[in-house]
This record gives sequence, C-alpha cells and structure tokens, in this order.
Amino acid sequence: MPFRDHLGEFRKRIIWVLIFFVISMIAGFVLAPYAIQILKNDPAAAYLTWNVFGLSDALRIYIQIAFVISIVLTVPFFLFHLWRFVSPALLPDEKRVIAIFLPFSLLLFIVGIFFGYYILFPMVVGFMSNIAKGIGAQEVYGLAQYFGFMFNIVLPFGFLFEMPLVVMLLTRLDIIHPDKLIKLRRVAYFILVVVAVTITPPEIISDVLVTIPLLVLYELSVWLSKVVYRRRLKALEEWEKGYPS
Repeated sequence: MPFRDHLGEFRKRIIWVLIFFVISMIAGFVLAPYAIQILKNDPAAAYLTWNVFGLSDALRIYIQIAFVISIVLTVPFFLFHLWRFVSPALLPDEKRVIAIFLPFSLLLFIVGIFFGYYILFPMVVGFMSNIAKGIGAQEVYGLAQYFGFMFNIVLPFGFLFEMPLVVMLLTRLDIIHPDKLIKLRRVAYFILVVVAVTITPPEIISDVLVTIPLLVLYELSVWLSKVVYRRRLKALEEWEKGYPS
C-alpha cells in the first residue's frame, strides 16, 4: 500500500485500541472495589493502618485501580492489532515465530506483574517498615500514597518483561542487530544491575532476586533476535534464488 494508506490503517488501529482502553477503564471502575478489598486483605498489607488524608484520595484510588485494570486488559488487544499491522510485511517463518511468541509475551507481562507484586513489592514494604520502626515512628499510611507507590513499582515490571518481544520486532525492522546486542552486553548488564539495585532495598539477596530475571530476559532477547535475523536472511536467500536478476 502507499505510505498514506499505511498511516491510515495505523491510525484506525490506534483508535480501536483507545476505544477498548476507555471501555476497559469503565470495567475497571466496576471492578475497583473488589480489587481494593483483595489488596487490603493481602498478607503483605494486612498489618498496615490505611487512611485518607484528602477529600480526593478515595477518588484517586478508584482511578488508579481502574487505570491498572484497563492497562492489563488492553495489552492483549494492543498486541493483537500490532500483529495485524506488522504481519503483512513479515515473511512466513517470521510470522510463525512471532505468532507463537505473542501468547508468550502476554504471559511474560502477567509474570512481570506478579513478580513485582509478590516478590519485589513485599521486600520494599518490609524494608521501609523496618526503617520506620527503627526510628520509633508510628506507621500510618495513606491509601492514595500506598497504591501510588505500589503501582510505580509493580506496573513497570509488566512492561519490562516485554523486552524479548520488543527486541524481536525491532530486529525485524532492522533497527536492532543481534551482533550489536552481544557487543553491548556488558553495558546492558551494568544498566540492568543499576536498575535492580536502585529499585530494591540495600540488601544483597533482594538485589540478586531482581537482577537475575532481568539478565535472563536480556539473554532471551538476544537469542530471539538471532533467530529472527537468521530466519530472515535464509528466507531472503530463498526468495532471491526464485527471482534471479
């Protein structure tokens, strides 16, 4: 298609994603009370005393919960439309690889959310709570501040676990080359270690528990980039043999 038609199709798919996001946001408002009760009864937060310090705090909590639910529901829909937009430009082998990996990418997103909530967040809460007890402070937390802090830690890990899919798509578009990823491995490792150390309490066990999954994700991204690149070269060679100059 002409470039303008590609832009038109891209705009159409973005509009559909935005419409689905709004519908999911409405569903998020309906499910927000149940989600709040589940989070309040979680063992990691059961001992905390929650309060609201402003008239708009309760509304802010509902908006935050609805937004997160909407994001989680919209990610599969967005990946589907991204696949439909990119697939006409892919070779048959590439289509099979990405079609197999797309459900896996959704699983990675969910695993990232669970990793952030059940592993990273309790460590951070426990560390912060120990500091408060160490200085003899009374722990009284605001609901809006608690949920905002939690989402800032948990939600980014869902997208961070999408790294392999992003690398695959960028490799297919010739923006990323597997050799570049290999050459930049030390730099990438350093950045990932810095990220892990920054977001975790200053404790070696917490640092290791967060660093290892990030490094594994990077190595998985490198391997998938190699697979996509090699299959693309092989398919292009077969295509050139069928259409000699």
